[in-house]
Formats: sequence, structure tokens, C-alpha cells
Amino acid sequence: MKIRQPIVTVAGHVDHGKTTILDSIRGTCVAGKEAGAITQKISFTQVPSDHIKEKCGSLLEKFGIDLEIPGFLFIDTPGHAAFTNLRKRGGALADLAVLVVDINEGIMEQTRESIEVLRMNKIPFIVALNKVDRIAGWKKIHEDLRENIESQNEFTKKDFEKKFYNILGSFNALGFDSEIFYRIGNFSKQLALIPCSGKTCEGLPELMVMLAGLAQRFLKGKLNIGEQGKGTILEIKKEKGFTCIEAILYDGRLKKEDEIIVAGFEEPVVIKMRSLFEALPFGRGYELREEVIAAAGIRLQLPTTEGLVPGMPFAVKTGDIDELKQELQKEISESIKLDKKGIIVKAEGLGSLEALIDLLRKNGIKISKAGIGNVTRGNVVSAIANLETQPLNAVIVAFNVTIEEEIGDERIHVIESEIIYHIIEELAKWREKKAIEIERKKLEKVTMPCKLKILRNCCFRQSKPAVFGVRIEIGTLKSGVRLMNSDGNEIAKVKGMQHESKNIDKAGQGKELAISLPKVTFGRQVKEDDFLYSNINEDEFRILRENKKYLSKEEISLLQEIAQIKRKIKATWGI
Repeated sequence: MKIRQPIVTVAGHVDHGKTTILDSIRGTCVAGKEAGAITQKISFTQVPSDHIKEKCGSLLEKFGIDLEIPGFLFIDTPGHAAFTNLRKRGGALADLAVLVVDINEGIMEQTRESIEVLRMNKIPFIVALNKVDRIAGWKKIHEDLRENIESQNEFTKKDFEKKFYNILGSFNALGFDSEIFYRIGNFSKQLALIPCSGKTCEGLPELMVMLAGLAQRFLKGKLNIGEQGKGTILEIKKEKGFTCIEAILYDGRLKKEDEIIVAGFEEPVVIKMRSLFEALPFGRGYELREEVIAAAGIRLQLPTTEGLVPGMPFAVKTGDIDELKQELQKEISESIKLDKKGIIVKAEGLGSLEALIDLLRKNGIKISKAGIGNVTRGNVVSAIANLETQPLNAVIVAFNVTIEEEIGDERIHVIESEIIYHIIEELAKWREKKAIEIERKKLEKVTMPCKLKILRNCCFRQSKPAVFGVRIEIGTLKSGVRLMNSDGNEIAKVKGMQHESKNIDKAGQGKELAISLPKVTFGRQVKEDDFLYSNINEDEFRILRENKKYLSKEEISLLQEIAQIKRKIKATWGI
């Protein structure tokens, strides 16, 4: 039985060089063109066995590998581990993985998440310790990686070994028996680490050989090509007056005359292809085919792409159509599970949406509505409905999509980005800020700490009421607040406030304004350079103390000062 190419995902932390390694393999330059130099859309690279034998012949012999697989089909995953969740019917799309780790930075948070995804899906993997060329003094002296490492000067070799053993220790702490590839005795029990450089191509032949060995040791019997063609849509494109999809055919075969059934966000879609193209090796374009056999990158010209979104699974129309539709839709319903309460999420494709939802959930965020495409008026209306009962969910997350015109609402915050981890960071900051706003709003009924200084030569009326100028040293002053002096004696309630000849209800720190106090005579109860404080009672003080995380450092310090003043007249006060 004919076997297919193993599908290999390249995963790891943002900016550790995943795309650069593949660029070197396929001889292109993609990384610099992506948003934030981070790959956002999944692309694929076919590497045939002839090329592997040509570049790695002596190494294959050295490690005793008789190459049987027809090559590799690489998937370059976007810059976060969650994108390795791209699925096929019945499991993960990838058969093998290359986990890329910057040897100079070591294992990062997203590296750990990648490892968890690989473990969860039981995907065998090797580790590419990238960017060895950035180690101080590093030189490419020999083509053979082991000889090159041993030929570095003593300072560089010590630096390399220090970084290598730090990473080795990190993997051991995660439960892996890991070792540099040429010291491994049993590849089924030990994790292979391959130092390399996507920039200088060092270690890439060794990387390919280790992948070949991994494939032939762990994937025997799993690469047999089935009868029915099955695939996953990667991208939808409109070019020169026609529409097409780029996809991976991961099993079976696909003929030009076949009809395919594609899982839809609402219901499956049946489509007849106009033409069928197969991706040439190393990303060198496409060639028209009558038939394509898995595994392959393909492009399908279609009469319409309506109802199709990236990430959707498809299958060749055969046998019981209803059963096939149900099976395809089950994949979608299982991957997009929503909560009764939560935020609204929009993304450009299913893979992006799944990844975003997965990431949000890991960060404790619930999702009530999710969809593909731009942010619509309906999404804004749904977010507005959250304002009263769940204000922390009155937000829309938009990954790599835009907001349709004239639907904005200043009450609703929309977080837009082409880079997924920026969305997570921005959402966390917004929710933290919003939570503080909500709690502070609850404290509006409580007298807040405030300190005023009476200004010199700013008495506008001596009494009935006294009107004079003050500067707010700390806090916020509101009309109606009771004021006391530095001895703890109440002076009066603020009757009115005026700034630049306009009446105001409140003013913040640093503001200079005029206040009016009834039943006060300027020069008796209050004088120039005196300090006045908001007169906080014991119940209000207790509430503020219990909620001091929502106060500024200056307000907390002032609250302590007010308590000291109160102690002069009542010993029960305390912090």
C-alpha cells in the first residue's frame, strides 16, 4: 500500500525563528512580510525525498536510515502554540512536530504551551535549538554540525554548553529525558535536541535526518493512504476574477471531477471544483492536475467561496452524504463551544477562531458569541446588552478582521490586532482597568479621601458664605463633601465649586478652584495656608480600608493621615 508524506508542524514561542528555518529549507523569504514579523496564516512547504537524500545522504547512512517516506509536508504554524490545534477528522492534522527554541532565550511560556499541545495530541517531536549563530564568537567552520560545535574557540564552546545544559535541565524538569542528537542511544525513549541556525543553515541537514528517523520509527502503518479524499482549508483567496481555496489534502485522493463537502459554520456546503492544482516542492507555485494524492498542498478553483472559512474540514462526496455531513459538522461543534455569559469574539477563519477561543479560555475568559468575518452592528448590539449585567464582557475581540463602517459605539471597546498575543495582553489590561472603574463607581456613595490647601490672597468673600481659593493636593473634591481641619474638627459642607468662572460638581488632584462654605468666617475657622480634609466617618473609613486596592497610593497615604488626625479626638480609629 502506498504511503503518504508525513505532515510536520513547526511550533514554538513567538519570534524564535520557526518561519526562518523553513525559509532556509525552501529558499524563500516570508518572515519579514508578516504582521509584526510573526506568521499569522498557516502555509505549507513540500520537501521531496530526493532532496532529503541529496542534502543528507551521508548523514542518513551514518544514522542507518533507509529512507522510505516520499518526503515531508511542513506546516508553518502562526506565532502561538494554540495554532497547532489545527485539526483533521479524528485528531491533529500534524503527524510530527519540530519544536523551535531560541538557544539564547531558552524555554518560554508559549514553548511550554506548545509542548502541552503536542503531548495532548500525542505528536512525536524533536527540538530545533535555533540561533546558534548569535552565540558570541560563533563561526561556521565545518558543514558537519558535531565537528563545527567541537571546533569553536573555548570561550564560545563554554557559552554554548552553558546555554545548552540550561535548556536540557528545563526539558528534564518537564519530564523529558533529552540529549543532543548525536549522543542519543534510544530515540524512542529520549528527546533529540538539534542545535541549528535558520540564518546560516547550520544543523538543518541533521534536523531533516532526525525527522526522517522519527517518521520511520513512530509512523509505520499510520501513513497508508485511504480511499476517500479528506482535507482542511487553510486560506481563501480571490485573484484575477476567480475565487479559490488553498488546502491540505491529508488523506486519500482528489480528482478534478469530484464534488467536495465542506463543513460550514452553520451547515455543510457541497461544491463542484472548476480546476485542481497541486503545490510544487519548496513553495514554487502550483501546477494543474487531473488528480492529487495525499499528502499535498492544493489549490482549488471554485465557482463560489460563499459559506467557506479557513480551518474548515472537507471530504470528497461519496457514500452516505447525510452521514458524511453530520461527521463534518461534529468537528465544528466540538471545537467551538460557547458559554451563556462572556465576550464576543470575531476572527478571519476557523483555525484563528479556535486558537483565540482556546487562548482566552486558558486565561479565564468566557465567550458567549463567536464568529467568522468582520465586526457587525449585531455584534455591537450584543456587547451593549452586556453593559448592565456583565460590564467586564462589554467588549469585542477582533483578530485580523475589521469593523464595518458606522457601527461604532463609544460605550463598547473593540480590541483589534493582527497579532494574537497582542489581543490577549490588551484584553487583560482593559479588564483590569474596567474592574477598577466598576469598583470605584461603587465607592462613589462613600466620602473619598481628599486634601486641600487654602491659597494666599484668594479670599473672595469673608462670610455668608465664605468663598476662597484652594488647591487640591490629593484626591478628588466633590460638591457636598464635609470638610474638617487638621485638628479633626468639622468645618462645613462644600456648598459650591467654581473653576474659571464655571460652576462644577467635582475637581481632581492639582486643580485650583474657588469653594464656598456656609456658616464659616474666613480668618477665624479657616486661614491662608491651612489644610482641609474630607471628613470621613468610621463606617466610610472601614469600607475604604477594605477596598484600598482600588485607591491610588496617594489616596491610601492620605487615608492614613486622616486616621491619625481622627485618633487625636477618638482613640478607636486605626489602620
